[in-house]
Amino acid sequence: MQFSMQPKRVWLTALLVALVVLIPLQAMAKTESEAMTQRIDAVVSRAIEEQRIVGATIMVARDGRIVYNKGFGLADKESCIPVREDTMFRLASMTKPIVSVAAMALVDQGRLSLDDPVTRWLPEFAPRLPGGRPAVITVRQLLTHTAGLSYDFLEPADGPLAKANVSCGLDNPGITFEEDLRRLAGVPLNYVPGTGWKYSVAIDVLGAVVAKAGGGTLPEVVGRLITGPLGMKDTMFVATRPDRLATAYVHDAGGLHRMGDPETVPLGASGIRYQPSRATDKNAFPSGGAGMSGTAPDYMKFLEAIRQSGGKILKPQTAQTMTNNQIGNIVADLAGPGWGWGIGAAVLVDPQKSAYPGAPGTWRWGGAYGSNFFMDRASGLSVVVLTNTTPDGMDGAFPVDVAKAVYGQ
Repeated sequence: MQFSMQPKRVWLTALLVALVVLIPLQAMAKTESEAMTQRIDAVVSRAIEEQRIVGATIMVARDGRIVYNKGFGLADKESCIPVREDTMFRLASMTKPIVSVAAMALVDQGRLSLDDPVTRWLPEFAPRLPGGRPAVITVRQLLTHTAGLSYDFLEPADGPLAKANVSCGLDNPGITFEEDLRRLAGVPLNYVPGTGWKYSVAIDVLGAVVAKAGGGTLPEVVGRLITGPLGMKDTMFVATRPDRLATAYVHDAGGLHRMGDPETVPLGASGIRYQPSRATDKNAFPSGGAGMSGTAPDYMKFLEAIRQSGGKILKPQTAQTMTNNQIGNIVADLAGPGWGWGIGAAVLVDPQKSAYPGAPGTWRWGGAYGSNFFMDRASGLSVVVLTNTTPDGMDGAFPVDVAKAVYGQ
């Protein structure tokens, strides 16, 4: 009996062709990864040398694979403690996407509706329009910052929120969340809910809704719906390992200094009241808009879950909704030209109008202690940038320069 060698020759030929194609592609990918590493290294090293930031950790994932993961500089300058992969940072407003996703998970479960009036869950929270006219705020409007609320730092120093002593979630006034909501409910809304956009304490209010609808405290519900399923073991409302928490710093006209406790940093129309010790205070109310601390690896798990159709925490259609513009032609002025607002973060609508290099649908935001992230589903990118220096880690040239380094621009 004689066997033909033809199938074997065909198989070998196909293998050789595959290797000829694959090896150059792998080499190209390695070369591009090395080039990206050099670009990011240069951006961060320059920012540290210029004393615009003290320390940072940056992670980049492309198509689900970590292609960059480095710590830079110091977690504590005075003690010369370096930033490590497990260094924890105060997330500030990077808490907002996590709490927003918890709300959407409850929507997926049928326990919450986007069109629910907030008073269904918080009967005492019924702020009025100027002149005392009643208004109805929905869960959807809280999620999209179209509820008519504001932040004190976006108002003059003697604005209504400041006069009412409403917390921004970064200070630590020693009051309960119920008391903070009571104070907020007494401040007139800026506009009829649904007719405008203003960055605000809306996600703090949403946190109270999530707690009620989820049947527990906000930390418990977020743990059950988000951080638990994703294995985000180092992301929490009270940092239980203060030794791993990066020290907060401020870069301003006077240079770089360790943040006071408390300290008001000029930003917006007035300034943000910070109190870094809040992150380790178990008695501080859990701020849904600014209260969590965490690590870059943890936050990457969160971004990748949203990028990959919701992972374990959302339905695929819901995950897509997060990164779609939800406010139509209403202008999200704080997000910048070319940006709209999705759920939990800004959404790039028109790259031509923005200095940002991402594709339409890029989901992006930052935190006031000096952090930022973006997720570009079209390009397969998730990027986490955590620093311990405000405002440069969150705002200005640094976040854009890091993004350009990732994209190769």
